[in-house]
Amino acid sequence: MEFSENFLFSSVQENGTVTNDLWESLRSCQKPVLLYGMGNGADKIIATCERKGIDICDCFASDGFVRGQLFHGRRVLSFSEAKDKYRDSGFVALLSFGSFLPDVMDKIRQVGKECELYAPDVPVFGDTLFDMTFCRQNFDRLQSAYELMTDDISKHLFADMIRFKLTGNLRFLTVTDQTRQTIYRDLLRAEHFSSYLDLGAYNGDTVRELLTAAPSLQTAYAWEPDRRSFAKLQAYAESETRCRVIPLQCGAWSKPDTLTFDDSGNRNASILENASADIKGRIRRTTAIAVEPPDHFLRDRDVDFIKYDVEGAEHEALIGTRQTIADKAPALWVSAYHRSEDLFDLPLLLHELQPAYRLYLRRTPYIPAWDLHLIAIR
Repeated sequence: MEFSENFLFSSVQENGTVTNDLWESLRSCQKPVLLYGMGNGADKIIATCERKGIDICDCFASDGFVRGQLFHGRRVLSFSEAKDKYRDSGFVALLSFGSFLPDVMDKIRQVGKECELYAPDVPVFGDTLFDMTFCRQNFDRLQSAYELMTDDISKHLFADMIRFKLTGNLRFLTVTDQTRQTIYRDLLRAEHFSSYLDLGAYNGDTVRELLTAAPSLQTAYAWEPDRRSFAKLQAYAESETRCRVIPLQCGAWSKPDTLTFDDSGNRNASILENASADIKGRIRRTTAIAVEPPDHFLRDRDVDFIKYDVEGAEHEALIGTRQTIADKAPALWVSAYHRSEDLFDLPLLLHELQPAYRLYLRRTPYIPAWDLHLIAIR
């Protein structure tokens, strides 16, 4: 498959190539634009729409989830109320939340059958938007990263991620989805793993998951900087009998440092670039955390497999593992969806650190385009 603008965009519209991204299409849209869902994702979409000159007319939630809430000064409608209010004109709905739960994803798809639904791609971290301008500015790097993909599944997925990010069309999210167990079994051959470094271990959920595919696993080093999640991780480590789980309250970075960390206690807690306020201007709850290069820890230890799910710090964490990657080339699982540039930046960085790696892109079921994984195997 030749990577070109025509190749990327020809399947997005039947009548030829795409010249506008979702944001430009919304700006010229004649239908009312509504938000589907509330929360942090909706805040980001509202902020982007304001910058792009797009008016949001209302906000709705699925029937049964409306309790008279107000969001950005508007009463949240039920989906039935939204359909009734805009029955003459119809409306465009912008999905403003994400889920991997099958019943929730089914509900989202059902909404998409009853109205024009898109899932805008706003970055989980950072302010860089993957729009048409960004795509064209980085086309050469996207092309280079695409060419590093080892198999056709990875290349199709890579192209579909660009199509999705530009259009918000959910049909680009389902073709190449795989389960995590399939990736462990068929791609990573996890049955051979005996030692594991989990960067961003949360409460130990990935260790538990890996153990079902890696019966020979003896030791798991689990790093988690968030204090609440770390307490749960410690409790799990004490209860785990199938392998030795060694928890460390630490973050992964390119050099030793103390950084500001989100102290909200949720799963997506992360190192903060702008620690003063969130997108609504509310003061954040923060704490200081120690961060270390994994290379320092691995100097006297061998691991077969490293997972990086460090909420937008993947680039820095990989730099902090450069020596281990160059010398030992363990298998890697790297989250590749937190920042707009991750799609090309992380494959190019990994190829620079270890040219012997074969690189694969995989995605597990999620709406929107989260849970995108870069797998590296020597």
